[in-house]
Amino acid sequence: MKLLVAAVAACSLLLPMAYAQDRKEAAREVEREGTVVDGTTGAPVAGAIVTVGDKALLTDAQGLYRVDGTLPIKVRAAGYARETVSPDESASPHTVKLTPLLPKALYLTVYGIGAPFLLDPALEVIQKSKLNALVIDVKGDRGLIPYPSALPLAAKAGALKLRTIPDLKELVSTLKAKNLYLIARIVTFKDTLLATAHPEWAIRGPGGALWKDREGLAWIDPFQKAAWDYPISVAEEAAAAGFDEVQFDYIRFPDAGGMAYSEASTETSRVAAITGFLREAKRRLVPYNVFLAIDSFGYVCWNENDTGIGQRIEDLAAVADVISPMLYPSGFQFGIPGYRNPVQNPYEIVYKSLEECKRRTANLPARYRPWLQAFTDYAFGGKIFGAEEIGKQTKASRDAGTDGWMLWNPRNVYSTNDIKPDPPDSKPQAQATDVKATDAKPTDAKSPTTR
Repeated sequence: MKLLVAAVAACSLLLPMAYAQDRKEAAREVEREGTVVDGTTGAPVAGAIVTVGDKALLTDAQGLYRVDGTLPIKVRAAGYARETVSPDESASPHTVKLTPLLPKALYLTVYGIGAPFLLDPALEVIQKSKLNALVIDVKGDRGLIPYPSALPLAAKAGALKLRTIPDLKELVSTLKAKNLYLIARIVTFKDTLLATAHPEWAIRGPGGALWKDREGLAWIDPFQKAAWDYPISVAEEAAAAGFDEVQFDYIRFPDAGGMAYSEASTETSRVAAITGFLREAKRRLVPYNVFLAIDSFGYVCWNENDTGIGQRIEDLAAVADVISPMLYPSGFQFGIPGYRNPVQNPYEIVYKSLEECKRRTANLPARYRPWLQAFTDYAFGGKIFGAEEIGKQTKASRDAGTDGWMLWNPRNVYSTNDIKPDPPDSKPQAQATDVKATDAKPTDAKSPTTR
């Protein structure tokens, strides 16, 4: 009798397990196929990223994909809005139509997103000037996280002491209702709060003390893989809240000397650390179907080495979906070949830098969406960047065939007097001068308007 009871009990345990296993195997056996096309032209979209669960693949030259399982199919491609196909809609074969989208964005800090006197005018400019995107700090320049993050380390580091976003998902929902493409900016290795909470992860200066930059802020050593989890976890929270894109800023080594790292700092090791971080972020963000973006120095477009900061354009383009070089004319303190005074030639600075990037990464999938200058010059005489200067930069971005553009103003002050709707396309030719620029070098100017 005892043996019979034991046998029945064993069966009662095994049957649900077998049923669950059968369901998993059945899900794997369901094969679905379809085509990803441009929703306007009907042309196939090659290289679109198709995600099911934690697996991702690329469409072929005809836009075709084949996936297993019954989970929703998520699709994204540069130049288009993301799309999700529910299991009910994904009967094979299925055509996924992507809506063309080139983000044109303003930027809001951890303070700006929560201040109506900054947020409301920014939204008004977006509406009147026909922009369609916002870059929002979800981890700011001083390590602050403005929403109620569930990460224990955020609380431990003191990153939650500023609350300007009471509910991140609600904010995303509100802004999505305005048809905005949302980009979550995450300041990565410049984090004085995390460096203080975990000094074993920090860059060291002479004598072993925490190294600090010209702003008095400490940085995390990019070689410290244990520190990678924190910013990537913030990215996961932003992705889960509904952001379309995660943009890592300060994803680099400091442009200074005299620091001590946990590993020998060489060009090879620096590039490996930066691309290694990006690959790990990309792996963990797969289920969310978000675009992975990285900010870079403007001179990274021109320098063949890593600019001393671990950013080599060919390596970045092999990992990121979008690269956003900071093409502020004021930041090109050495000029570029043929243009010694960048603020007098904003079109040429932006256009030629983008063309150089594109030339060097022509066979790689990454797209470019530059940061453009919407603040007063600090390096070449204090020129005000108004409608003419901003217009020349956005024109250069369009002419270079980029994936949109973003305007940087650290004060978050924007006006329709300065930011106009895109005019009809006409492509002026960059006119070189006889003035020779010095060799391009890295720059991280002292003005707080740059980064």
